[in-house]
Amino acid sequence: MKKTLLLLLIAVGISLASHAQQPKPQWVTIKSPNLKCWECKERLEKYLVVENKSNMESGMMQWKINLLQGEIKVQYLPDRINPEVIRTAMNNAGFDADDSKADEESYKKLPQACKRAADGGGPQKGKPCHVPPVSY
Repeated sequence: MKKTLLLLLIAVGISLASHAQQPKPQWVTIKSPNLKCWECKERLEKYLVVENKSNMESGMMQWKINLLQGEIKVQYLPDRINPEVIRTAMNNAGFDADDSKADEESYKKLPQACKRAADGGGPQKGKPCHVPPVSY
């Protein structure tokens, strides 16, 4: 009986110790001047879902994209990935991320609305693109 109780206490202690050592999720906000429309949002989200499952070991827990501010807030597990990896993933999807520029080949594949304002992209006058089009 004493051995069973002792083993149970050891198992609970190990479980609590390993749980306590896991780092807490953190948030990072990344600016992207060419992340301004719903089409850009959909493209980036699809890319991040695939990337998160295959290469980032599910290190990103969730993200929120603010099209009006041109930014993404990502909650991630710091023991699996870091903000630089997230920025690189965004660059590989064709989007600028803070001071790092998008991969040129991926950037060329983006629709015009998702390109930098200097390249004629982004919201056009009289055509708000931060709201998806209404389908009837």
